[in-house]
Amino acid sequence: MMILVLLCTYTLLQSNAPQDYKQLREKMVIEQLEARGIHHDATLQAMRQVERHLFVPSPYQSYAYEDRPLPIGFRQTISQPFIVASMTQMLDLSKDDRVLEIGTGSGYQAAVLAEIVAQVYTIEIVKELAECTKKLLHQLNYNNIEVVIGDGYQGLRSAAPFDAIIVTAAPEKIPEPLVEQLKDGGKMIIPIGPTKGMQTLKLLKKKKGKLVVQDLMHVRFVPFTRKNR
Repeated sequence: MMILVLLCTYTLLQSNAPQDYKQLREKMVIEQLEARGIHHDATLQAMRQVERHLFVPSPYQSYAYEDRPLPIGFRQTISQPFIVASMTQMLDLSKDDRVLEIGTGSGYQAAVLAEIVAQVYTIEIVKELAECTKKLLHQLNYNNIEVVIGDGYQGLRSAAPFDAIIVTAAPEKIPEPLVEQLKDGGKMIIPIGPTKGMQTLKLLKKKKGKLVVQDLMHVRFVPFTRKNR
């Protein structure tokens, strides 16, 4: 519960922050992203704009712009900046796109997406985390993000089809409902693999109803959590 309280209230601490977070964000973009091949202009601009330290509990804010995942409570983490930027870049998003995110977590990835696209739908299975993150995103005026509490494996049929789908937890196989909800010509990025150990980040492109799958890199994400079936 302690982490929950911190996560819900840390936006109020920003005025007392001792560090120059804008300068740290710029350093992050230059040294961690551009230097490692992130070149998509909209992605870089979003990473400069979104204040990552506001998406982690206050005890970890001093580490917010380091290239590392950080705990956010509920056995969840916020992904390292390079992974967030890489997954965003691979989707090659544009301003009119509608994107579905599976695994809201802290809301950081959703905020990055919202800086680029028209609408983000994001699903989180942990109710308390979803409610905290929804409150935070509202405080930060991300009016083009809709947070949904539910089983991300099923996607969000009421808002489908989507131009892109991004999955930030690792299932052992590609969820078929998400494939069905991807617009023809759309892209999905998803880590696939075992609960313990390394997974493979895959980029899926839907062309005339068929999937073209590309393996990108080895990653380590939290497990894909589902409701009891």
